[in-house]
Amino acid sequence: MLSFAVPAPMARSSLMRASDALATQTATYAIPLLILVTTRSTALTGAAFLLEWLPRLMAFTIGGPLVDRFRADRVFRTAALARTLLCTAAACALAVVPAAGTAATVIVMTVGAAGGLLSQACFVAVETLGAHASRAAGADAHRVQSVQIGIDQSALLAGPLLGGLLLAVGPTLMLTVVAALSATAAASTITAPPSADSTASGVRAVAASLRTGWRTVRGIPALAWLVTGLFASNLALAVTQASAPITVMTSYGHSSIAVGAVWSAAGLVSLAAVAACRRAIDRFGLWPVGAAGAATACAACLATALAPNLGVYAVTIGVLMAGEGALTVVLRTLRARLIPAAVFGSTLSVTIVLIVVPMPVAGALVAALPASALPGLLLACAVLQGLAMALAFRGLWHHRASYASRPTAADPAPAGLPVPAEADAPRAA
Repeated sequence: MLSFAVPAPMARSSLMRASDALATQTATYAIPLLILVTTRSTALTGAAFLLEWLPRLMAFTIGGPLVDRFRADRVFRTAALARTLLCTAAACALAVVPAAGTAATVIVMTVGAAGGLLSQACFVAVETLGAHASRAAGADAHRVQSVQIGIDQSALLAGPLLGGLLLAVGPTLMLTVVAALSATAAASTITAPPSADSTASGVRAVAASLRTGWRTVRGIPALAWLVTGLFASNLALAVTQASAPITVMTSYGHSSIAVGAVWSAAGLVSLAAVAACRRAIDRFGLWPVGAAGAATACAACLATALAPNLGVYAVTIGVLMAGEGALTVVLRTLRARLIPAAVFGSTLSVTIVLIVVPMPVAGALVAALPASALPGLLLACAVLQGLAMALAFRGLWHHRASYASRPTAADPAPAGLPVPAEADAPRAA
């Protein structure tokens, strides 16, 4: 699945990241598909997407503080093992209940909710490990990020198609494969370096840690603008993802395998865009590449809303994911540069929560609207995305000096930003 020349800091973590990402992508795309296939209900399909993402918000909220307190490798290993047990138990249960009954629907919904929480706990931990590698790479941070995103995009390429093919055999096999991938991720977990504030974070409450992260976001204007633009962008992308099974299977009349094929092809295009993005940033810089990616994603989202058939839809989804791939490289590179190492986990949680709030919102919107109204919803989200991204990149240009030079792991928080201190420690419990 991987064709990248992985730098030394990332070599040992490639298998861990790849197996975790493939497990997450396979389950994320297969579970709503399974609900639509077994119930033929567009409302339940949207509800499945909603239930997958609501617990993920909880994972993002507590994931960063847990990573700061217990170290990224321990959090990752624990969450991956828990997902292995969850999927194994669900696979056994689905083997003995009716395939299209209420019991099967409840089991799959439960796996979607609990599995989403565990998947995102893994994500926060693996992103923290990736940030350590980025800071160690210095001026080549964007190269490290492009390798990491290349692994993620490879999973995005393989996951939807793998999920569709496995569902053609049966949900039990799909869950068994996800469990096996999760077990592989847990077994290949690398050891994290000690946190810069390991002593303070060990006694800090989750709420205090999140307050620190929130103050950090507000204290770094470039980061705040980045989060603002990506909030609107993720809403458009989430509506596209949540409505994809309905659009392909109900509006265009194709199978669940076609849904996986569309997103796998889009993943291939995104993978190529990520690889090209590395050289583009070397030549043109972060801001121009990010702005080009944002413009591409906005235009493609508008075109997706108006696609008349599956062929045009597949092309627009591919262009959309290419733009999103470039944006992701820029986002993670800026995030690694802008967030002080001492408060990285807490700030990462806050930024991710703000960015992924649109995911459950998208699921709720798709569940509430009939299939015929989904193109109009996507069109409205695309317009909002364009306006928000224009404002966000205007702000990023204005504050470009804040991310022109890289911070190092030893850098203190910039002036006015919080650092771990006794004032952040919780009262004795």
